[in-house]
Formats: sequence, structure tokens, C-alpha cells
Amino acid sequence: MIVILAGLLGAALGALNAKRRGGRVPDMLQYAAGYGVAFAIIGLIITIAIDRTMV
Repeated sequence: MIVILAGLLGAALGALNAKRRGGRVPDMLQYAAGYGVAFAIIGLIITIAIDRTMV
């Protein structure tokens, strides 16, 4: 669940960042994909850390 939420949050932040910089739709999609993947990986690491500490 954390991975999905982090990916969606990252995609939203990436699109907003590209829009703020004056990017067009392809730029916003590329930023959204990049940020979404990065945030999802961070969410995955957090999920694994939580799972390993909750024995």
C-alpha cells in the first residue's frame, strides 16, 4: 500500500514540477514517470524496513 501511494504522490509531484518549469504535456508525463518510479522505490524500501522490524 505504501508503494502505491508513494508512486502516485511522486507522479503528482513530478507533473507539478514540470508544469511549474513551463513544460508541455510530454515533459509532464516524463517527469511524472521518473518521480513516480523513484518514490515507489523509496516506498518499497520503507515497506521492507517496516516488515523486517515488525517480527
